[in-house]
Amino acid sequence: MTHHVSVAFGPQAAYEFTLHAADVEGFGRDKGRAWLAAEFEALECTPANAMGKLLILDMILDVAKYGGESRFKEDGDWARQYATAVSAALGRPAIRVDVANNMVG
Repeated sequence: MTHHVSVAFGPQAAYEFTLHAADVEGFGRDKGRAWLAAEFEALECTPANAMGKLLILDMILDVAKYGGESRFKEDGDWARQYATAVSAALGRPAIRVDVANNMVG
């Protein structure tokens, strides 16, 4: 089974990643969440919740937003790591991260 992650910054700016199941499973849920948490810190993202509670969906959106569209446009290692981490953390084969509309589905 393959995994698909789409990251959209607007109607004309969507980036698609197709991942092998073995890569996602090898990454694992905990490692996916840890990678996102580390990037959240490294990018100095600000939690959306005033109480400081950080949800995985908020982390996914903020890491994409603060990481910037240029990283996805380059289709380099960082973008592929992001896609793998998101897929592993959520455990779903198809995910759309819509940065412009602040939604993960």
